[in-house]
Amino acid sequence: MTPPLPLRSRLAATLALLPAAVWLVAAALSGQPLLPLGLVALLAAAAGVGLLLRQHRRDLAVLADSVAQGTEDEEERASPAAHELAGAIARLRRTLSDDAAEAQAQLEADEAILEALHDPLVLIDAERQVARANAAARALFGDKVAGRDLAASVRNPTVLEAVDAVLAGGSSRIVEFAQPVPVERTFEVRVTPFQRRAPGSPRMAILTLHDITTIRRSEQMRADFIANASHELRTPLSSLLGFIETLRGPARDDLEAHERFLGIMHDQASRMSRLVNDLLSLSRIELDEHMPPAGRVDVPACIRGVLDSLELKAAARRIALRLEAPDGLPAAIGDEDQLTQVFSNLISNAVKYTRPDSEISVTVALSDTAAAGPVPAAPARRAPPGRSLAVAVIDRGEGIPRQHLPRLTERFYRVDAARSRAMGGTGLGLAIVKHIVNRHRGRLTIDSEVGTGSTFTVYLPVAAPLGVGAAQPAAKRRAGDAA
Repeated sequence: MTPPLPLRSRLAATLALLPAAVWLVAAALSGQPLLPLGLVALLAAAAGVGLLLRQHRRDLAVLADSVAQGTEDEEERASPAAHELAGAIARLRRTLSDDAAEAQAQLEADEAILEALHDPLVLIDAERQVARANAAARALFGDKVAGRDLAASVRNPTVLEAVDAVLAGGSSRIVEFAQPVPVERTFEVRVTPFQRRAPGSPRMAILTLHDITTIRRSEQMRADFIANASHELRTPLSSLLGFIETLRGPARDDLEAHERFLGIMHDQASRMSRLVNDLLSLSRIELDEHMPPAGRVDVPACIRGVLDSLELKAAARRIALRLEAPDGLPAAIGDEDQLTQVFSNLISNAVKYTRPDSEISVTVALSDTAAAGPVPAAPARRAPPGRSLAVAVIDRGEGIPRQHLPRLTERFYRVDAARSRAMGGTGLGLAIVKHIVNRHRGRLTIDSEVGTGSTFTVYLPVAAPLGVGAAQPAAKRRAGDAA
């Protein structure tokens, strides 16, 4: 489409024709004989002006095409000046297009880098609203973190004060904060000022969070290990030193005392070995507690293996082991070795504390964990959403008074310390169970009645939606009973 002539061009053409037109009108009014000659001059001037306007209009059309399409005139219908200008416009357009494509590619690369960062990164505007959040930040705070005040996601006064100080013009800050759920994690937060290059743009802040949970837990575990080991190992070490001194002194030639003391020393050394192994196991579990497992575990098969390994121990006390699990149960999300340790600790404790000539039942079933359950064993973590696998270990022991239930999973807590040590317990078994269950985003509950027995129930998230077969009535499976 040919663009219309500008007003200035039309005005210039009018001014060029005006003298001839005025002279022609004056000649006609005065009756001069040169009227025909003046008319010819006026027509010639009008034709020249028309040609100029036509070329000017054609040049405008070429320039318009160059601006719109970025191409130079191929038909050479424009003037040399217009043709040269059209070429410059086309080259400028291509340069700008290349620059825009390069900037877009750089922007996409920057976006991909931010999204791929392992550490959460959040951009805060001048009003403390979250302007941007990468994938790690959205996974930590939720998909709706953007567009909300930072306080809705980070409820920590120290972090919010640091952000406010940086937004007010302060320098970079480094603080720490702990996120308590679903598993406690510790982050090092760096608050850095950021301002766009545009003049007058508001000051913003970049929030980066580095997970230092493993570092802090390692430090705490070293301190706990020293404190716990020194406390729990003091008694057996003192016993060993006393017996060694006795054997080297008064009982040097007493063979009967040798046999008796060496048996006691063996028991004490074995207890120390179990204690150190449990402490190391607990340390390893706590290191990975904030990282949920991703494997699939056949829970009934895992429990059968544990029952087989404890069959002789149960038979020595004439205890029958029974497993009840319907067919078609879905797999649980978990670490098979750690879940084996959970079931082994719970069933082994049941074998120790149940009455002789009785039965221990282990049941596996689908359960709605949102329903009200037994008294929690410790300050309860939230149970996994939806339906879960419930594994209940039921013994027929003396039972546990209810006032002890909330503290059973504490390290070295014992209801009857003397009886626990006599049976070879370290006081760490239920603490290990608790931390493994927490890592699996599950739940541990304990229900006990004095004189009747106890029920330890572990809820584990399922690995897949329930199938049709899991809802149908299924036959019960039983482990071999130990007479």
